[in-house]
Amino acid sequence: MNNRVEICGLDTSTLPKLKHEEMMELIVKAQNGDEDAREKFIMANLRLVLSVTQRFAAKKQSADDIFQVGCIGLIKAMENFNVAYNLRFSTYAVPMIIGEIRRFLRDCSPLRVSRSVRDTAYHALQARQQIEYETGDAATLEDIAAALNLPVSDVVYALDGISDPVSLYEPIYHDGDDTVLVMDQIEGSADENALSRIDIDDAVAALGERERKILMMRFYEGKTQMEVSKEIGISQAQVSRLEKTAIKIIHNKVV
Repeated sequence: MNNRVEICGLDTSTLPKLKHEEMMELIVKAQNGDEDAREKFIMANLRLVLSVTQRFAAKKQSADDIFQVGCIGLIKAMENFNVAYNLRFSTYAVPMIIGEIRRFLRDCSPLRVSRSVRDTAYHALQARQQIEYETGDAATLEDIAAALNLPVSDVVYALDGISDPVSLYEPIYHDGDDTVLVMDQIEGSADENALSRIDIDDAVAALGERERKILMMRFYEGKTQMEVSKEIGISQAQVSRLEKTAIKIIHNKVV
């Protein structure tokens, strides 16, 4: 059986295999500054990175890029591993490698999430990993929130914010020629008007605060351009220009 796999120009069949005792000896030396031990330890664990990388094979990013990011997670795990816990290195390293790859994929995602939300999510993932490492049990949202001194709702919001988006047209069930899509499971989602409203909401959210306020006052509150100009403190001509520009932007994004 051929176990040869090439990634990033590396032939994994040539990588060394070490016993647990040898791994522990090398990691101690590496943490104490032995560069040779560090290099040997990393090379011996690249198969571990590869096995994790394969979980993300369906992602659009390059497999080589994901593998390299996984190697960063491996190095971080090596530097932070505590041999006193008498734990297998892979048990500690795999979640850290996965976390590093997921953070990379989030940063590359077309769905933009604020830095504060991403930071909270990253700290939550770190806290979960640390709790599970120390207790050996699955960390609950309450445990993570307590570790970060945050409300549970903030942790839930942050973790949801970094979850991969799912297309409304993603198939979730097949039965012959009958396919059920995500949108079929959302009430009213099959209505084209509902999808149009989503597009309009996204387009409005992309406007500046002043343009959104003008549209709100004009088309939701029914105020005239003169009334809007007095309330905002700009001329009627400026209100008219901003209103037309905002409508044009929404039109271009929706049509």
